[in-house]
Amino acid sequence: MPFDATKCPVRDVLDQIGDKWTMLILLTLIPGPSRFSAIQRAVPDISKRMLTQTLRNLERNGMITRKVYATKPPSVEYALSKLGVALLVPVYQLLNWATENHATVRAARERYDRAQESIGSLQADEALA
Repeated sequence: MPFDATKCPVRDVLDQIGDKWTMLILLTLIPGPSRFSAIQRAVPDISKRMLTQTLRNLERNGMITRKVYATKPPSVEYALSKLGVALLVPVYQLLNWATENHATVRAARERYDRAQESIGSLQADEALA
């Protein structure tokens, strides 16, 4: 049976958790439940709309729970679910890898960019000749 990328569970999960904000929000919830405003303060560059969308997506995928308190005005807390806590194991491994290899990745990126600039400069010189 040939590999079908459209049915790959890794792709499906990474599509859900691999965006710009999801991991930051999950990491924010590690200490315990948080309200919307606390999450927004912890992830300062996120818009209210994007935070709302990401929280809904996380809840839909079972990574977090949402608890509404019958106060006036109503208050809502978000917390990691059992599935969200289980996700932290590979996330911690990725964080450790990223921390250990960040300088190497940045150096490789800089080498590549310098090489591309040199190629672009040579091509521009050839076009002028």
